[in-house]
Amino acid sequence: MRLSLTRRGDYAVRAMLALATDRDDDWLSVSRISVAMDIPGRFLPRVMTDLVAAGLVEGRTGRTGGYRLARPAAAISLLDVIDAVDSEPEHPTCILRGGPCRFDGRCAVHDAFTEARRAMTEHLATVSLADVDGGALD
Repeated sequence: MRLSLTRRGDYAVRAMLALATDRDDDWLSVSRISVAMDIPGRFLPRVMTDLVAAGLVEGRTGRTGGYRLARPAAAISLLDVIDAVDSEPEHPTCILRGGPCRFDGRCAVHDAFTEARRAMTEHLATVSLADVDGGALD
């Protein structure tokens, strides 16, 4: 079974880990984050804009500008980061059909996958950037 992030979610998590591991509390530029976390530079500004809009990151323009966490890494969950860039659709795609479930809104595995999605979401809400930043740059 594959549980994976979208590309935007992946880039957002990596960018946030770069900011969380910056022990000097510097303002990190897009280029520094991009190089440190191997994120294509052309996509990162859009991801950072979403993170700023969600209140997870502060942005500053100019020569000494860049980005830094808006609050401590311990107060930002992985779910916060993922939700900032990848909102869950109101009606998730049916795992069997690749589109909406049957006319009654349920397929044979609907409840099982709904419960698995709920459990994963609840767990991601309990894991902070501080919990995972130790191995971010390994």
